[in-house]
Amino acid sequence: MSIKTIALAAATVAALGSAASAESYFELGDNLDAGSVLELGLVRADADGVVEIYTSNAGDLGTLIGTETVHAGANSDVRVNVGSAPQQDVIALLKVNGQVVAQHDYDVVR
Repeated sequence: MSIKTIALAAATVAALGSAASAESYFELGDNLDAGSVLELGLVRADADGVVEIYTSNAGDLGTLIGTETVHAGANSDVRVNVGSAPQQDVIALLKVNGQVVAQHDYDVVR
């Protein structure tokens, strides 16, 4: 093997290792109670970021209806004010540095 091949293999392993260790997620299940404040429960972020709540249009992002800042690590009891109770399901995005690092589709229980 050449040095270039070894270096490329090492870089690939390092990149895959860091991607596999990503720990940003929404812990709560698939249902949210309808209300002007949506309670997402625990949200884990690799770095400071923001949770954005969008209406769901057949599984696609609709209108942005609320945001909430989160910090690196575990954020318990995350609540997002959406103004009025959504009349449809919603999609939550967790963004860090403007990049989506986690997404969760929720069924809004009315």
